[in-house]
Amino acid sequence: MKLIVGLGNPGSEYERTRHNAGFMALDRLARRHAAGATPRARFEASVLEAPIRGEKCLLMKPTTFMNRSGSSVAQAAGFFKVNPLADIFVMVDDSAIPLGSIRVRPDGGPGGHNGLADIQRALGGDAYVRCRIGIDPPPPPMSLHDYVLGRFTTEQESALAPALDKAADAAEIFVSEGVVAAMNRFNTRAKPSAPPAQEQSGAA
Repeated sequence: MKLIVGLGNPGSEYERTRHNAGFMALDRLARRHAAGATPRARFEASVLEAPIRGEKCLLMKPTTFMNRSGSSVAQAAGFFKVNPLADIFVMVDDSAIPLGSIRVRPDGGPGGHNGLADIQRALGGDAYVRCRIGIDPPPPPMSLHDYVLGRFTTEQESALAPALDKAADAAEIFVSEGVVAAMNRFNTRAKPSAPPAQEQSGAA
């Protein structure tokens, strides 16, 4: 079993916010491989089972809120007795990466991301694959907290869409060919995008 995890915050007030880029990428993957299926509540997550390239996969959106994502991932990992490095693929937003880009890595620190930090805590190490989806840094003087909880601008959504597709593609390659193949194909650099227009701060 492969665990494909999208990180975000549950609830309509957080839909399509920058911090939910992982949810949005997982939705892309679900539409490809589990169209019409009804998610179930399991492992403190909304889950779908779907075959991807001949492999059984569990598509997971933790419902614990971002900073407790590790509880959900660890429950599923323990139940299926998976190898985190070979079987877990986490899709997550990253403000240090240009919008429109993704980066696939097999390990590394959380980089200040509370969701990744909690997964590392719950799994007892950082050896699991993560796909970071670029959302650009916040424009000054906006705080990172307000920026990630704010919604994408129209211009940002246009730039984000291909990255969400690439994240879903990377998950498929990870499942069928492994992390090295996914890294080789998708870790390309993109030019930084233009800063977003001034906007209101997102909800806390």
